[in-house]
Amino acid sequence: MAASKRQGEEIRRAIAGLQRLADLLAERRAQLAQEAGLTEQQWRVLEQIAAPGFLPSLFARRSETTPAAVSKVLRQLLEKGLVSVSISERDARQRDYALSAKGRRALARIETAREEAVAEVWAPLDPRDVRRFAELADELAGRLERYVGKRR
Repeated sequence: MAASKRQGEEIRRAIAGLQRLADLLAERRAQLAQEAGLTEQQWRVLEQIAAPGFLPSLFARRSETTPAAVSKVLRQLLEKGLVSVSISERDARQRDYALSAKGRRALARIETAREEAVAEVWAPLDPRDVRRFAELADELAGRLERYVGKRR
């Protein structure tokens, strides 16, 4: 029984550490967006526009948000001069969004700041520890996804 109690304490400590890490990653993400003059939602949409095949309706479904909310963010990005929009050549009912030079610079600033954080926080770790952490994170995420899926 003592080993079980010890294991329970270690599990709670691991969960608390993971929650602390998740909170800090979320805080850092908010900082990165703010440093680039964006909200986190604007950043997410900019990243999606940078990838080929951006469709606002598909993005809304995947990110579990409303099309109206995505439209609002797109208007904000247009007003800031971070994206441009044109009528799609493939389907005149659709619009094609593209990053402007200013939008590309904003994403580049974020990427540079991310790389600096990786260099300072992650790179000094032993590569074996990083690999083990990644494997454990993948395993835990898979287990939690299956558990949550069963509860739906």
